[in-house]
Amino acid sequence: MNSVTVSVRISKELKERVERYGIRISDVVRRALEEEVEKRELEEVAVAARELGELFAKIPVEEVVSLIKEARRLR
Repeated sequence: MNSVTVSVRISKELKERVERYGIRISDVVRRALEEEVEKRELEEVAVAARELGELFAKIPVEEVVSLIKEARRLR
C-alpha cells in the first residue's frame, strides 16, 4: 500500500485530551477523511443522476419505445 504523511496542527490542550483517552489520531483522521470523501462522492453521483434525469425527461416517450423495439429487433 502506497501512503503519504499528512500533518495536522492541533492545540496543546486537545493533544493532552487525546492522549488522556488513548485516541489514535491517525485512525480518527483516516476514518474522518474516508467518510468525507465518500460523502462528497455520493453528492457528486446524486448531481449526475439528477442531471441525467433532466436530460432523459426531454426525450419523448415514443422515441424511447422506438429505440427499445429497435434494440430488441437487432438481437
